[in-house]
Amino acid sequence: MNERFKALITEGYNFKGDSIILGAAVLKGECDTAMQVKIPLKTLNRHGLISGATGSGKTKTLQLLAEGLSEKGISVLMMDIKGDLSGIAAAGTSNEKINQRQEKIGLKWNATAYPTELLSISREQGVKLRATVTEFGPVLFSRILELNDTQTGVVSLIFKYADDNGLPLLDLKDFKKTLQYLTNEGKEEIEKEYGKISPASTSTIIRKIIEIEQQGADIFFGEKSFEPSDLIRIDEQGKGYLNIVRLTDIQTSPKLFSTFMLSLLAEIYNKFPEEGDMDQPKLVLFIDEAHIIFKEASKALLNQLDSIIKLIRSKGVGIFFVTQTPVDIPASILGQLGLKVQHTFRAFTAKDRKDLKMIAQNYPLSEFYDVEQMLTELGIGEALVTVLNEKGSPTPIAHTILRAPQSRMDVLSDTEINELVSKSYLVKKYNEDIDRESAYEILTAKLNQSAAAETTNTTSNSKQSSTQVPESSAIPNILTDALDSTLGRQVTRTIAREVTRGLLGVLGIGSRKSKKSFF
Repeated sequence: MNERFKALITEGYNFKGDSIILGAAVLKGECDTAMQVKIPLKTLNRHGLISGATGSGKTKTLQLLAEGLSEKGISVLMMDIKGDLSGIAAAGTSNEKINQRQEKIGLKWNATAYPTELLSISREQGVKLRATVTEFGPVLFSRILELNDTQTGVVSLIFKYADDNGLPLLDLKDFKKTLQYLTNEGKEEIEKEYGKISPASTSTIIRKIIEIEQQGADIFFGEKSFEPSDLIRIDEQGKGYLNIVRLTDIQTSPKLFSTFMLSLLAEIYNKFPEEGDMDQPKLVLFIDEAHIIFKEASKALLNQLDSIIKLIRSKGVGIFFVTQTPVDIPASILGQLGLKVQHTFRAFTAKDRKDLKMIAQNYPLSEFYDVEQMLTELGIGEALVTVLNEKGSPTPIAHTILRAPQSRMDVLSDTEINELVSKSYLVKKYNEDIDRESAYEILTAKLNQSAAAETTNTTSNSKQSSTQVPESSAIPNILTDALDSTLGRQVTRTIAREVTRGLLGVLGIGSRKSKKSFF
């Protein structure tokens, strides 16, 4: 073993405060238990990146990090898009490969189940994560819908009107009903108090809402709103809860996923108190398949996410992105990720080779590794690692054999999931569907009352007209009275007789007394 390398790793990963062991450093196939690679808890709120090709071990790295955090009493939130993280709730099983790996690293392996909570923003089983439209606010809601400045102004106007008139905007049907009311029955009211709403803007906003509804947003928006503080929980043994958001049915709804992530980060930032420089974070988020967020996010959303990531660490929160290549992460955000765990990278195309050079340049220079070459030669469960030390400086890059997770490296069965959900305190707290009176019900009742009032007025006017005799009816009444008199009856008989004679004369039929010619 190269003594200079050994001294570099030993000194570079020797921290005063508490830390999590990732594995042990390797040089030219040699591994020494004295060269353990660690992450100081103090810098875990500086965020991180786990990247690598499919099948290289990213998920297992996420799993072992989550286990280490839980054992330190730190709560974790994980986005499980592939559906392969639930096994962390059950104890794992050992085998010869695991034993050999642990022996190289110098760690004992103990089968362990970790306290786990399953959550969902869709129809998956678990604690329902919901938020109201009001909680989003007009700016974030407009950004989710990807509206322009004019349309955003309309959304702000609707929020203002709802707030001034006591109309709670809880779900999407509340917002749509308010928008429809203000462009129809309430048009005069809104124009008088706030200004005109363009029909074109209204149509665009409605279409955008329907678009996110088709991705399942109607399930997400509503009550009971999830409180971010419920993510921070410790079990009886002092282990932090591992909260897994089950997103296996959300891959076809990327806009809903990015919407959820941004709203959750905004809620955490707004509701968590300022903590300053903590010895360890309160909560760590792992966002698997992170490219989905960045691929679907608008420029406005990316700016919002960039700002939150810069500021949220002061709340005691760390964020880790898990993706196939660092190229998936915008440069402004990538530059804020202090911890990097890079699994093997497969360079099959010219673009891949270009990306490989860029990835290698993200790591500290090393006299012991050809980083660019090593990135393509790493085995499964191996990674290049660099973290921030307690002073905020990058540690030396280390080719690391990662330790094996102690929980199950497979998924829970349906029976195990049902049992876990049935015991959940948070399921009982959040899974009741609540549809209290809000803007939709209030405006519907108002419109029904107006319609009923119009019907009543119409009926009243009809009855009133039937009891009064209009001037046009006076002539027939006068004629009736005249015809009923004696003179009237005589006149009537005379007229009838003359009319009859006239008709008979025309037909050539006369009475016996009238056979004479008129000439």
